Amino acid sequence: MLKKVRLKPLLISILISLGTGIIAGLITRGSVADYASLDKPAFAPPGWLFPLVWGILYILMGISAFLIYESICTNRDRALKLYALQLGVNFLWPIIFFNLKLYTLAFIWILALWILIIAMITSFYRCNKTAAYLQIPYFVWVTFATVLTYAVAVMN
Repeated sequence: MLKKVRLKPLLISILISLGTGIIAGLITRGSVADYASLDKPAFAPPGWLFPLVWGILYILMGISAFLIYESICTNRDRALKLYALQLGVNFLWPIIFFNLKLYTLAFIWILALWILIIAMITSFYRCNKTAAYLQIPYFVWVTFATVLTYAVAVMN
């Protein structure tokens, strides 16, 4: 039997996640153009792909967080705290990379984010497997972004 979805908390959860990305994008929009002039590895995707992918990922992250918020789980508060922490670290990465142009620090920062994502997915899995699975594309993308950040740091 399907459970009735509470639309307001779902939308708030998506807006928190998506809003975090939008605000980071607004803060860094003047510096993102500099990305085109950087030396990048051959596997670097075109710049237009990043906002598209991140938009999808932020929506999935919001849905995932909603599922945890709605779950009855002893680990729920810890899982949501990890979610909030990784979202904050995620928010600061583009500022470090694009605005401050601290590529080595951005690499170290994204490594910390990668570890937090693993911890969050593990914590989510204990509460709601679907919520954890919805984070897998985010983990894969950040893994790719970590390799790309390392390459940019080395090449620049």
